[in-house]
Amino acid sequence: MNATQFGFNPEYAEEAPTLDEINSLKGVAVLEFGAPWCGHCQASHDAVKETMQSYSDMAHIKVFDGKGKRLGRQFGVKLWPTLIVLKDGQEVSRIVRFTASDAVRKLLDTAI
Repeated sequence: MNATQFGFNPEYAEEAPTLDEINSLKGVAVLEFGAPWCGHCQASHDAVKETMQSYSDMAHIKVFDGKGKRLGRQFGVKLWPTLIVLKDGQEVSRIVRFTASDAVRKLLDTAI
């Protein structure tokens, strides 16, 4: 699977990709774990959206996380929002509970 198959999705996807699909990604991608009703996720939304505009070639996969959602547990997500940068399907870095676009930009720059 190629990371460019995923574009920016303003909404959290109910159906998350499987761990095998994530592991098979080529290139750099960002996984964003959260929930639409989460206040922390809402507070970080603009920072992610603004920053991702400068990284339009980078896949951004928003994953609706919560009870019974497997992918978040497989990545050890405990707090929302959590951004995880992947390179060829492997985690490079992550940030949790951020609100500033500078923090997101710094995270994404580690993958380039």
